Amino acid sequence: MSQKHQAVAIDGPAASGKSTVAKKLASSLGLVMVNSGAMYRAVTWQILKEGIDPSDQASVVDALNRMTIDCGMSGGLSSIAINGRLLSEELRSQEVNGNVSIVAAIPAVRDCLVAKQRSYLDHNDVVMEGRDIGSVVFPETPFKLYIDASEEVRRARRAKDGEADAVALRDAQDSQRKTAPLKVANGAVVIDSSEMAIDEVVDIAIQTLKKLGWSHS
Repeated sequence: MSQKHQAVAIDGPAASGKSTVAKKLASSLGLVMVNSGAMYRAVTWQILKEGIDPSDQASVVDALNRMTIDCGMSGGLSSIAINGRLLSEELRSQEVNGNVSIVAAIPAVRDCLVAKQRSYLDHNDVVMEGRDIGSVVFPETPFKLYIDASEEVRRARRAKDGEADAVALRDAQDSQRKTAPLKVANGAVVIDSSEMAIDEVVDIAIQTLKKLGWSHS
């Protein structure tokens, strides 16, 4: 890669375990963990807060152009603030869960947030997780992982976390959208987490990265 800093790209469907894996992996490697999904959730939260129909693309884009989106980091983790309000638990609401895929499919939203995601690499090596990190955000990185799990396992994980959104619907929305669909990026190593504990997945991820040439301390 030509950048001074490097990215480990982690993609995968909803409830595959990629966020937890990314967080533990970043901690193990001493990197910053960036949750790209939180950015899309934050924009979705603001759209809903303003009473805008998420499927009204023109109104969403107009609102996007009025938002102040601040992407930072704290304690090795990415943070997101909209119009000066730092967001966290609000991003996991059922309403946001049910609408984030609609907002994330809007090209202008993706263009805006992908630029912000790439800017993290100006300052730090990162582990970034999402749905298009290896295919769109950092297609040139040699360090690409795709964390998967069966739909049944992912549905059970969602239920355990108190989130009842339809995994199959999220999969369909994310995979079939025209802009940056969820897919296994070229060169990505697929890790199926269905029958593994998180620490096992992280160990395999570290071993895989070393095989791919990761050497940063």
